[in-house]
Amino acid sequence: QVQLVESGGGLVQAGGSLRLSCAASGRMFNAMGWYRQAPGKQRELVATISSGGVAVYVDSVKGRFTISRDNAKNTVYLQMNSLKPEDTAVYCCWALMIARSFWGQGTQVTVSS
Repeated sequence: QVQLVESGGGLVQAGGSLRLSCAASGRMFNAMGWYRQAPGKQRELVATISSGGVAVYVDSVKGRFTISRDNAKNTVYLQMNSLKPEDTAVYCCWALMIARSFWGQGTQVTVSS
């Protein structure tokens, strides 16, 4: 059974940093990434990374967030720097295996102004 377990969320002041981690059980995934959903807003893609290390970011986080993965540990990371209040959301880990998506429970990130 596939499980995605996130860690690293919390409360931080604007301009601060957080690092999210997501450890996945099961086989190695084709792609992994992070989505987020703020109150009253739709879920949006933050960043994804392929098994080969190709990363894609939403424009609003480019230059501030860095996604990486450790294939040996089946773990994906999201380093978030220069955080802004508008980054406040529940961040969910996502993993793709062939044509099937898997989701973590989510971790809250709150950025105070």
